[in-house]
Amino acid sequence: EACPVPVCIQGDENLQSMLVGTVMRKIKSRTWKKQRYFKLQDDFMTIWYKSKKAGNAHSTFSVSDVEVVREGHQSEVLLSIADEFPANRCFTVVFRGRRGNLDLVAESAEEAESWIKGIRKLIENLENMGEREKLDQWIRDWFKKADKNNDGRMNFKEVRDLLRMMNVDMNEHHAHRLFTMADKSQTGALEGDEFVLFYKMLTQREDILKIFQEYSSDGQKLSQSDLEDFLRVEQLEGGDIQHRVQELIDRYEPSDTAKLLKAMTFDGFLMYLGSAEGSIFSPRCRDIFQDMSQPLCHYFISSSHNTYLMEDQLRGQSSVEGYIRALNRGCRCVEVDCWDGANGEPIVYHGHTFTSKILFKDVVNAVEKYAFKVSEYPVILSMENHCSIDQQRVMAQHLKHILGDKLLKGMLDGRPPVRLPSPEELKGKILLKAKKIGGLEDSFNGTGEDPLTGEVSEEDEVAEIDEDNLHRESIRSKQHLSKELSDCVVYCRSVAFRSFKHARLHYRFYEVASFTESKARKHLRENGYSRPCWTCWLVYELGDLFSSVFLPVALNFQTAGEGMDLNDGLFSQNGRCGYVLKPSFMRDSDRRFDPDLPQRRHDYQPVVLTIQVISGQQLPKVNIKEDSIVDPLVRVEIHGVAMDQAKQETRYIENNGFNPLWNDTLRFTIHTPELALVRFVVEDYDKTSKNDFVGQFTVPLSCMQQGYRHIHLLSRDGTKISPSSLFVHVRITDLE
Repeated sequence: EACPVPVCIQGDENLQSMLVGTVMRKIKSRTWKKQRYFKLQDDFMTIWYKSKKAGNAHSTFSVSDVEVVREGHQSEVLLSIADEFPANRCFTVVFRGRRGNLDLVAESAEEAESWIKGIRKLIENLENMGEREKLDQWIRDWFKKADKNNDGRMNFKEVRDLLRMMNVDMNEHHAHRLFTMADKSQTGALEGDEFVLFYKMLTQREDILKIFQEYSSDGQKLSQSDLEDFLRVEQLEGGDIQHRVQELIDRYEPSDTAKLLKAMTFDGFLMYLGSAEGSIFSPRCRDIFQDMSQPLCHYFISSSHNTYLMEDQLRGQSSVEGYIRALNRGCRCVEVDCWDGANGEPIVYHGHTFTSKILFKDVVNAVEKYAFKVSEYPVILSMENHCSIDQQRVMAQHLKHILGDKLLKGMLDGRPPVRLPSPEELKGKILLKAKKIGGLEDSFNGTGEDPLTGEVSEEDEVAEIDEDNLHRESIRSKQHLSKELSDCVVYCRSVAFRSFKHARLHYRFYEVASFTESKARKHLRENGYSRPCWTCWLVYELGDLFSSVFLPVALNFQTAGEGMDLNDGLFSQNGRCGYVLKPSFMRDSDRRFDPDLPQRRHDYQPVVLTIQVISGQQLPKVNIKEDSIVDPLVRVEIHGVAMDQAKQETRYIENNGFNPLWNDTLRFTIHTPELALVRFVVEDYDKTSKNDFVGQFTVPLSCMQQGYRHIHLLSRDGTKISPSSLFVHVRITDLE
């Protein structure tokens, strides 16, 4: 096989200079600045660096691990040395997942630019690779890892060790036979491309071959009518099926001969099933497909709690990076906890704890820069304000000066509004959610001279986080508010929530209440489920995201796990824009929805979800121990209203993370399909202790494609673990 590096890449002058290598400073803090030699390897995939001291170890990272390169002073570390090194020589390499950033200073602006553009070009090249090229690249990466003496060849023993590293436990005799077939050069060792061939023979997909042969009239190919049958019967596709078949052949069939015959070979069929169109997540849900012109409170909004924290709530690192990451994940509501700081500059941190502190203006700068990179819909700054009047004025100044026209400063059409505006009307705008002196109406009543400050009740300051035993007791005192800051609050005025009864009598559509999940449960228990539809509530996530399912939930984006998986799953639809339209029964104020009794809904339509878990492919190793291989099982979980919460598992397969076959069928009855999320979890079975997590994928039931589908697994922190996948068959039918 040819080298996967396109010619345009090989001839790129930035990459040519990266191949030669350059000395740059690696910066860890204001005082830790060390010179390192950086160089792009010949595979155009790996960047290697070492310290200038002789005999020191070198490090490498793969371009596939890089999420983005940020130029200039865009990290705490580089901001701290801004007076020493100009922005045009600085850049930050941001890695996927939990790996720390790499902050670098080049010797000149030209060198910095060369590396920034070069790495971006390599990332773009990776993103443009097809599934097949990505798989080849993944196999080559493994080969390089295992080729200890760097001679580009491997004998059978080395190949066998490599397979164990790749989670393959296999029959030695079978492996040796394939090894000999792949050794085209007959040297008793496999070279890079021979290893790719060997690997592909090893990964023959018997499960898919069976389906292919079932639908192929001649056992060799799928004719146009064979493929039509498959799409109609299995994938449940309707519409112009002939046109669809032609489209799939054009897109996925590698053989020109088959294309001329309007047919699909097994290779093409494999490519189609492994593609985005063959995945469980429906391509129609990838784009914005929902009505975005309804009032804000008709949407679930992706919200983050304690956004400034990178990890621990009590003593973690506060960082601007927290905001950048949350906004880049489509989060549309971020929390800013403000306190008086030194030199008249307000600071952001988790009050009364040992977390570090960052400047309020640095947070606002980050929000200005990143608010609309992944979604053009409005961002809400949820502010907890503990500042003195003077520093509140500084905050208002920063908001107006830094955000400029992006900050919503007044009502959209200048008339007294009767409902919240829509995400569509607020595109490109940043809204402040905070306390406000008086209501929105006051500005239309012409009440003469406005006071410079006002008083607001501070009783909604409760944010007790039960699990951390952190109690901020409710203080029924009065807090002074500066008029400048109050005026920045338009449609999201923070208020205390007393009860549903009080709210029904006194609510205004622009008022927002925040409380912990335990408080939410208490109010719901006391008041039944009559759900006033007038407000966007934010609830701090403590337990199960969907236990109080009709409340948008603010999550700790920095904490990986089930809660974040469900949040990512819910917001993976609608173009990942951070807004998901609630089902109609939750938007209509005349209809009462009781999540405990979904069968009382007038349009109650329960469904049966049947999932046949067929096989797994290239599951990652979880145990570092050399000789351990995964014993995988798959658990399918339904998250939704209480009646729908359910979990079922397949059996576990011993010692096979490579191509386990389950063929186990799981069935679920779902009473409120509109609110159901389906989470697929792969675990490594352990009879003596807790199973290890291998990978997961969460999808809204409404976005699931039926038929034979691949599920491309994600790691604990939500990043892709290519080429790991599950292969399943999905059916959704009405409950008889």
